[in-house]
Amino acid sequence: MKTNFRNHFAMTVLSVISVCSLASFASAQETKKAIAVLHSASGSQVMGTVTFTQVGDTVQVVADITGLTPGKHGFHIHEFGDCSAADASSAGGHFNPMKKPHGAPDAAERHAGDMGNLEADSTGKAHLELKDNMLKLSGENSILGRGVIVHEKVDDWSQPTGNAGGRLACGVIGVAKP
Repeated sequence: MKTNFRNHFAMTVLSVISVCSLASFASAQETKKAIAVLHSASGSQVMGTVTFTQVGDTVQVVADITGLTPGKHGFHIHEFGDCSAADASSAGGHFNPMKKPHGAPDAAERHAGDMGNLEADSTGKAHLELKDNMLKLSGENSILGRGVIVHEKVDDWSQPTGNAGGRLACGVIGVAKP
C-alpha cells in the first residue's frame, strides 16, 4: 500500500510540474505584436499596414493607409482572414465574438472588431493610433488570423454594421517579430 501511495504521489507531483512547465512555456510564447498588410480590393488603389502591439491589458493599433479619397472611412476587424474575393467579401462580417451591437470604438457595447474611422487627408493618406482593451492577441477571442478591412464610406454607427459601404482594402492579421 505504501509503495502505491508513493508512486501515485510521485506521478501527481510530476504531472503538476509538467503542467506548470507547459503553462510557463505557453505564456512565454504569447504573441506581443501582430501585423496586417492591406492589399487593394474592389478595384481600388488602397493599401497599407496595421500593427497591433500588446501593451499591458490593451492593444495599441497603428494604421498607415494610402490611396484613399479624402475624408472618413470605416475601419474594422472582420471574422475571417480570407481576402481572396475581389471585393474582400470572403472576410465575412465584423468580428463580434460577444454578440454585441455595432458601435463606436469607445462605446461600452460594440463589436470587438469596431475600430471606428480612418480619416484621409487631401493626398489620400490616413494615420490612426488607438488603444483598445477589447482586442486580444491570444486566447479564445484572438484577432490573429482575422481580416482587417478599410471601407469606402464613413462608419455612421448605425445598425447592424455602420453603413460604411464597399471594401477597399483587406489584410490578414499575423504574428510579427517583436
